[in-house]
Amino acid sequence: MYFLIIFLQSSDAEEGKSKKGQYEGPDMDLAAMLERDVLDSTPGVRWDDVAGLSEAKRLLEEAVVLPLWMPEYFQGIRRPWKGVLMFGPPGTGKTLLAKAVATECGTTFFNVSSATLASKWRGESERMVRCLFDLARFYAPSTIFIDEIDSLCTSRGASGEHESSRRVKSELLVQIDGVNNSSTTEDGQPKIVMVLAATNFPWDIDEALRRRLEKRIYIPLPNFESRKALININLKTVEVATDVDIDEVARRTEGYSGDDLTNVCRDASMNGMRRKIAGKTRDEIKNMSKDEISKDPVAMCDFEEALAKVQKSVSPADIEKHEKWQAEFGSA
Repeated sequence: MYFLIIFLQSSDAEEGKSKKGQYEGPDMDLAAMLERDVLDSTPGVRWDDVAGLSEAKRLLEEAVVLPLWMPEYFQGIRRPWKGVLMFGPPGTGKTLLAKAVATECGTTFFNVSSATLASKWRGESERMVRCLFDLARFYAPSTIFIDEIDSLCTSRGASGEHESSRRVKSELLVQIDGVNNSSTTEDGQPKIVMVLAATNFPWDIDEALRRRLEKRIYIPLPNFESRKALININLKTVEVATDVDIDEVARRTEGYSGDDLTNVCRDASMNGMRRKIAGKTRDEIKNMSKDEISKDPVAMCDFEEALAKVQKSVSPADIEKHEKWQAEFGSA
């Protein structure tokens, strides 16, 4: 039985390797680099790992997940969206949502940033964009997630725009346009490639890209219930004292982003350790056991200290700008 399991595991591994080796596009070296740097076949994030944002989850499920589960329904006028843009203040969970989408629908995940597609050689950045979409079609169904897309696709014609930057934008627009118009599987079904993008500056992106990202979803700061859920998710790996009032912490963190709230929980969870090592020498700290350091549960006083130190990172003016852009250009 043991040898059978080993054989099956090695066979699966070889099968995965052979599938990768089957890609035979014009730029094998670029494809190998992209596979190494941006391909993530198992992001491992579920919907339950993302606190709140129920409306954003519903919209993403309708735009991305359901077309993969019900391809016969999403035909003609119901065709899948070419792309989805998630915008909102920093630290609200846009990247986490993208990974959850890829996990929930079982697609191959390409995590791309502007640095990934940058090259000092003339013409290579455009080739990378083309190769990325070729790879995505090869591994279809797949999700291409472009984080901070505003740094890659600012408005064309802006002052100081370099010619190479303009060519990359043009190639990206062409590839998004034809993302699902070619290539079919062996049974005749189209190879579905979904483009997900995220930005903190939606007003900076090119108008033509905004049109191609047909679903534009606002990811707001967490509300009271979402903050409670996020605090519970953050504290699930540590012991919590009975005096901790999660509702009170959630009330006092209004205006905090998801990242801000995580920082509050992290800081509070480390206060017990800080008390334990206070006044001790380096050798004494090294000789302390893990149980000795971590046996103190996180108490309400730890949250009081953390809240006094960790302030919100998103300004009301920033939120107002996002809400104004949502009212003008949002499509969700």
